[in-house]
Amino acid sequence: MTTATEVQHHLMRIGGQDVDSGRIMTLIDPSDESVVATVAQGDAAHVDAAVAAAKAAFDTGVWSRKTPQERATVMRRIADAANDAIEHLIELELSCNGATIRQATGFHIGYAITHFSYFADLADAYAWRRPAPIMTFPTLAQSVVHREPIGVVAAIAPWNFPLLLTLWKVGPALAAGNSVVVKPDEHTPLSILEFARIAERNGLPPGVLNVVPGDGREAGARLASHPDVGKIAFTGSTAVGREIMRLASGTVKQITLELGGKGPSIVLDDADLDMAVDGVLYGCFVHSGQVCESGTRALVPRDIQDEFVARLVERAKTVTMGPTRDWDTDMGPVINATQQARILDYIRGAEAEGAQVALGGQALDGPGFWVQPTIVAGVTNDMRIAREEVFGPVLVVIPHDGDDDAITIANDSDYGLAASVWTSDNARGLAVAERIRSGSVWINDAHQINCQVPFGGYKQSGIGRELGPDALDAYTEAKTVHLDLSGGRAAKPYDILLSHAD
Repeated sequence: MTTATEVQHHLMRIGGQDVDSGRIMTLIDPSDESVVATVAQGDAAHVDAAVAAAKAAFDTGVWSRKTPQERATVMRRIADAANDAIEHLIELELSCNGATIRQATGFHIGYAITHFSYFADLADAYAWRRPAPIMTFPTLAQSVVHREPIGVVAAIAPWNFPLLLTLWKVGPALAAGNSVVVKPDEHTPLSILEFARIAERNGLPPGVLNVVPGDGREAGARLASHPDVGKIAFTGSTAVGREIMRLASGTVKQITLELGGKGPSIVLDDADLDMAVDGVLYGCFVHSGQVCESGTRALVPRDIQDEFVARLVERAKTVTMGPTRDWDTDMGPVINATQQARILDYIRGAEAEGAQVALGGQALDGPGFWVQPTIVAGVTNDMRIAREEVFGPVLVVIPHDGDDDAITIANDSDYGLAASVWTSDNARGLAVAERIRSGSVWINDAHQINCQVPFGGYKQSGIGRELGPDALDAYTEAKTVHLDLSGGRAAKPYDILLSHAD
């Protein structure tokens, strides 16, 4: 195993400067438990310094007072430079979070750069001034709604898609003219640290994008409660999201929360079973099930349940686990030993409640944090494994007795992030989708994250939406500017309070 003394040490980025802290976090490759790198660990004092740098940059107007078109030009230059560095970014990403090279290339980094470019285009297209209809009562007047940057935005990002989900926050924040402080997950800070340096080399002024790796309980909590932070954007667990809401409430910050999920994959009785089997497995096992919108509950017609489980098992046996840098590998490890143990505990708990493991259900011998692709049958929707987010390669199969029953089971959840419907009848699929309480419903597909439409969840899956044409709304303040056109004192309704002067 490589030792920490033989690997590169990465520093925080605050106010355009590399900053060390005297404390380190060691980054581990989940596939083999080797040490990837060390990184400076920030604390509340470093968060304070980063917020101060962001606020100073905002107040000078070096970024906030550029025209939207000027900001878009710089952001496109950054995206081009990131694309030139894509191989390096891919390696930084998969070395820390266990993604396969196919997934890191297509989703983790490929999507990240494309989506950042989309936010640059939004800066050009966004309605920064929105005139209201001319008023005629009580006086003639015109109002215009201005959309203006909030100030300092805090982005707290997860480990599963470190760069992509960070840029879902950084991109619209920068497009709107804000300054940003990022607290990446302590397991996966390398790709956003590198992106910040790429951004500064390509025209982003120092202090506009700051990155402070650190522990969530210290650095993250300080960001969430900091009085000079006007907006918190967070992706992660529902439990942590609740704590961020509590901390942000002290200064009444704006918040966007993208939280957990327990997505239903609803198979109807007219579905193409070959496509549905592949789609359900894809919906659950991509990135080893470590995706918030994964379809982890397969709702299957009762009379074909046994056949469908048998098909799932045979197809899932073809999923290849192996070195994450091998293009033939389908599925990598989970993030760490704690998560591996947690996933296995859910599986053992399901067995204790009467469910049956039809495939997998075990860890693989190390090194690395591997969990077999697992299919659990005989599940009812009241079992813990059907209620709680496992965040691993575990698919549970629940029988249903027709469309109405399937919809009832799908909606019987604390979550409502994403769902899929599998049917050969488009009209029937659309009718089911209308009744699903979920932020996204994919018909005959899964994991279709499109930057041109909003993404987020109902219920305890979050607050607000990311992506889509209105993505900048969450990173701006609305100011109404009212211009009187009546032409003088006599036309005003002031006599409701004040009599006319002699």
